[in-house]
Amino acid sequence: MAHSEEGLDSQAAVRRTNLRRALQLVFRHPGEETRAGIARATGLTAATASSLVAELIESRLVVEGGQARSTGGKRATTLSIDAGHHLLFAMVLRPVDALAALVSLDGTTVYEERIAYSATTRDRAVREMLTRIADRFGGRMLLASVQLTGATDGRTVLESVQLDMSNVPLAEQYEAILGVRVALINDVDAEAIAEVVTEEQHEGLRLFVHLGTGVGGAVTLDGDIAPGPSTRAGEIGHVQVVFGPKAQLCRCGLYGCVEASASLTAILGPEYDESLDDAEVAPLLAAVDPETLRLGAEALARVIKLVGAMLDPSEVIIGGPAVILGEEFLEAVRESLAYDARGTNPLEVRYASTNVPPFAGAAQFALSTALGVRWSPAQLTLTPERA
Repeated sequence: MAHSEEGLDSQAAVRRTNLRRALQLVFRHPGEETRAGIARATGLTAATASSLVAELIESRLVVEGGQARSTGGKRATTLSIDAGHHLLFAMVLRPVDALAALVSLDGTTVYEERIAYSATTRDRAVREMLTRIADRFGGRMLLASVQLTGATDGRTVLESVQLDMSNVPLAEQYEAILGVRVALINDVDAEAIAEVVTEEQHEGLRLFVHLGTGVGGAVTLDGDIAPGPSTRAGEIGHVQVVFGPKAQLCRCGLYGCVEASASLTAILGPEYDESLDDAEVAPLLAAVDPETLRLGAEALARVIKLVGAMLDPSEVIIGGPAVILGEEFLEAVRESLAYDARGTNPLEVRYASTNVPPFAGAAQFALSTALGVRWSPAQLTLTPERA
């Protein structure tokens, strides 16, 4: 009996894997993929491919489209992503504001809402927004993801200095309001995932560094996050890299942390916050001390050089709002990396792409968690109904 149950479990696992493979092909070639194309790409029989497609259609993940181009015989029916029912909820939770979005399976943003709050009003304001969204979209949400600063195991906020949270079961709390599964993701991991969404090729190992009011890192391998056994991989902000009289006091209480020199707060001043708009940031940028900018670039380069020597990434991407520092800062980082430590490869460094919405990583995380597939570049679009 046990042997029979194991066989059934194995068959079900194979079926789930083939469903994901078939669905990913439709996501990669929406409006072009066919049942015959799925059979060819997967090596499955035509009957099995048709069975998989039938299940995907029944689950409202795929819809039939028009006729494919003729190849000499009967024209096949094309398959597209079903954008008419399921929605993915993505929220970016920050210290002073939150951005929530509902994204259809084809990557179209159908609703967007932003709220601002203080530390004392945050919890109530977020609960009220989640309640509004659940009342309107609850029956269509497939999964919810929440992007936040700090360490998380996907269910609990283990530690977030900026949100003043420690061991908070946030996913469970939000599930009680939304009525759908909630998964938490670190903000830097989400940004690294968003960068993957912008590209066709995901092969290789890459290092992603976030510069904002804090500093964090993430590593992607073939497009997937490498979180580490304790889910704290990339927590580089409070590694000491500056010593002696140039070491600045960090908010953690130590001196010389990379965050104390390379964060935007360190470079632009304590008035900087990631919620500021371009007009509010402009005077801070104009007042930047060139020496402060250079020291920040040197501190960041030290971390990149050490991690790069260990991991040998194909490239290093600087993300977050750091792009506002412009080419001057990026060139200063490159100059600090210019020496070649013996035995290491030169490191390619660039800014992250800026043509994706701020919730792109959280939305892709929700999609991959729920269905095990990825969007292709340019699928995640902004056509929202704003609250």
